Amino acid sequence: MTVSTEHSRISPSSQHRLPDFFIVGHAKSGTTALYEMLKQHPQIYMPVYKGGAGKEPWFFSADNPQPQVGSERSTAFTGRGRVTLEDYLALFANAEPRQLIGEASTSYLWSRTAAGRIAEARPDARIIAIFREPSSFLRSVHLQLLQNHHESERDFRKAVGLDEARREGRHIPRHSYWPQALIYSDRVRYAEQLRRFHAVFPREQVLVLIYDDFLADNERTVREVLRFLDADDAAPIAQVRANPTIGVRSTRLNDLRLALRDGRGPLLSLVRDAGKAITSKRVREAVYYPLQRRAVYRAAPPPDEAFMLELRRRFKGEVEALGEYLGRDLVGLWGYDKLD
Repeated sequence: MTVSTEHSRISPSSQHRLPDFFIVGHAKSGTTALYEMLKQHPQIYMPVYKGGAGKEPWFFSADNPQPQVGSERSTAFTGRGRVTLEDYLALFANAEPRQLIGEASTSYLWSRTAAGRIAEARPDARIIAIFREPSSFLRSVHLQLLQNHHESERDFRKAVGLDEARREGRHIPRHSYWPQALIYSDRVRYAEQLRRFHAVFPREQVLVLIYDDFLADNERTVREVLRFLDADDAAPIAQVRANPTIGVRSTRLNDLRLALRDGRGPLLSLVRDAGKAITSKRVREAVYYPLQRRAVYRAAPPPDEAFMLELRRRFKGEVEALGEYLGRDLVGLWGYDKLD
């Protein structure tokens, strides 16, 4: 058994452990909360990535169709530097032999190659996929990409309208390290995405969750996941609300915040280092960072209901297809039977 990546190969003689299960997405659908809750379980090891961003190594989804050669985007597809094989395996080095290893990368579900790569590396792995009603899902993704500095178009309707241009490599924000992530409509190909995993994994190794169920009862859903993983479903697990959707007041202020954080250029490096020299970490966490967040972020703005209705009409076929594939009435659950 081998798994090939752009730069690396895992061989059968490798002594390192690969994950036993993968949370494959979607983003903004409870994946972070599920990651945080499973991480509490004594029989489960979920890695903490350098810098605290533990749930997004993206190792098996390196299929960026439009690498931005010659720019800062060409050096990374994760925003943390390219994840090498050694980096990836190191994430799980502290797992105890008795623990199940898991990781969560929201790109795996919409990646066209991740399912096959995971199956090549771990054909016995268990897969957890989460789906959310398309219009609310895409709106939350758009706000998240704005917050993360990878989207520059604040108007959701206009951002979705750029899909075709972005497929051609146009209108890509300067700091967007993976242009494919900005093609919103491609994310809502739910049945196709699920079929990619069913094509390489037996159905009993794939658990499909619906965001509404998880939102209504976190604990019940996590117990279902634990049973799927053959872990003790009676272990105490605290409920977690993670990664709430927020708005961005100004993309320029957000640009400046990240440029200052990363020390881009001699002047900003000097300002950042001077700030650290004259303040303690405690003061920065108690005063500076909260002020910074209030200046840059705000509560999520109300949705454009007309555009949300337009999206629901557009994606009704996808909802019907997924519902038929799963044998569940998602049209009724998500209100697609009441569209005008």
